[in-house]
Amino acid sequence: MPQQETDEQYVVGVDYGTLSGRAVVVRVRDGAEVGTAVHAYPHAVLEASLPASLAGSERPLPPEWALQVPEDYREVLRVAVPAAVAAAGIEPSQVIGIATDFTACTMVPTLADGTPLNEVDGLADRPHAYVKLWKHHAAQGQADRINELARQRGESWLPRYGGLISSEWEFAKGLQLFEEDREVYDRMDHWVEAADWIVWQLCGSYVRNACTAGYKGIRQDGEYPSPGFLAELAPGFGSFVSDKVDHPIGELGDLAGVLSAEAAGWTGLPEGIAVAVGNVDAHVTAPAAQAVGAGQMVAIMGTSTCHVMSADVLREVPGMCGVVDGGIVSGLWGYEAGQSGVGDIFGWFTRTGVPAAYTEAAVAAGESVHEHLTRLASRQEVGEHGLVALDWHSGNRSVLVDHELSGVLVGQTLATRPEDIYRALLEATAFGTRVIVETFRDSGVPVEEFIVAGGLAKNALLMQIYADVTRLPLSIIDSEQGPALGSAIHAAVAAGAYPDVPTAAKQMGKLRRNVFLPDEARAQAYDALFEHYVALHDHFGRSTTTLRRLKAIRREAIGRRLAAKEVD
Repeated sequence: MPQQETDEQYVVGVDYGTLSGRAVVVRVRDGAEVGTAVHAYPHAVLEASLPASLAGSERPLPPEWALQVPEDYREVLRVAVPAAVAAAGIEPSQVIGIATDFTACTMVPTLADGTPLNEVDGLADRPHAYVKLWKHHAAQGQADRINELARQRGESWLPRYGGLISSEWEFAKGLQLFEEDREVYDRMDHWVEAADWIVWQLCGSYVRNACTAGYKGIRQDGEYPSPGFLAELAPGFGSFVSDKVDHPIGELGDLAGVLSAEAAGWTGLPEGIAVAVGNVDAHVTAPAAQAVGAGQMVAIMGTSTCHVMSADVLREVPGMCGVVDGGIVSGLWGYEAGQSGVGDIFGWFTRTGVPAAYTEAAVAAGESVHEHLTRLASRQEVGEHGLVALDWHSGNRSVLVDHELSGVLVGQTLATRPEDIYRALLEATAFGTRVIVETFRDSGVPVEEFIVAGGLAKNALLMQIYADVTRLPLSIIDSEQGPALGSAIHAAVAAGAYPDVPTAAKQMGKLRRNVFLPDEARAQAYDALFEHYVALHDHFGRSTTTLRRLKAIRREAIGRRLAAKEVD
């Protein structure tokens, strides 16, 4: 290998997504991605049951559950990281740091040494002993109670979260665990964000990152919700913070520790290299997109979408997921909002709503079903399908913060075709983003630039729809592994190669500006559809409990079926 190459320094970023982990090897001086590898989680997402291979016998899960297996996360370190280094063609000794990011809020109940409870003897058949993935929405009842009590008491932290705490977050999921399986709760020493747990596995040190502590853990101005508030929620729950949650905080880009001998054996990387403080997949992507200034909204679009941006003003934005001082970069207020279902909705429709003839036509054309439907839908004029949909198939994260809501499709006739519905679903997610953008603006937080990261950026029709609906030019991150690149940037800072994240982002981040520009004629046509979207949004989201009642009826029916099955 030439001497110039061996003198180069590299970092590794590992992005933990919903279904897989991705490792990328990045050159420190310019952000060049020289090697990458992906490893799918063997157990994927456990939504229907705990499999017999884990629990001894198959154990059905109630509706709205979503669990994962922490050993799958370790396997990414053993498989994807060495594969990425091999693909890069570099010597492991050239790697100076590693950093990770994770979906959030994804929670791991552990013992004091970090052992996940599902790996403890006698607990493998207990659903609450497993990782609760971000899209575990079974704690909506607990979230409702947290919100109602916080409003009654006038808790000062509630406005920092747009007036609503999500069922996806640490306290709602923790309260569900406390109330539904007290034995597992009592065995748990730490209620750990997966973003911090994987760092713990790498360096042997548990450091709670400032990002998830602020956005998902209700930590504001150095304080969590009080013991008195928690005890009023449920007797005995008052010590939840002191017993299970509270831990020293690490700032983003800081050094969490150094790579342990065990983790060096897993990854093939040198023992003792820098391990950065953990981070969230969405927030870590902002530096990768060079979006470290005020007014730059980054939408990380995949199975769900997370909208993050920094601002130099503190405002209360209804339905936002949170605002945290330094939550994205130091010195600015970091804001977060999001949509719980985006790519998941498109995937659901291609699996369940497309006739065999369409699948056969896609195969004949050498296309995926997504590509086939996109091509057909792109031929339409705006509004030609006569449909409006609500993008709530996985609930609403922003601005209603209600995961008891569900999808709605209005305007179907006997002439409605699959490509019509597909386009209406694409448009619904764009309308949902427009609601978020307008809510920020109306609250005094300017949105001046819209940047897209994630796999859905490859769909040109979808991107053009977003530009037209929002009337914003769309820039695209120039990386297929935005979160992993963002993690690599943080690894470089933790290793001392750059003084701070903005400096590293300027050198290592990648962005293609103004790739999609809004068309005013189409934008005006979308304005008319958006009026109907907002009317449906407010009716089903604010004025009626129909969708919530339907969810309750579904749960009751499934409960009766499962009870009957147990009797049999």
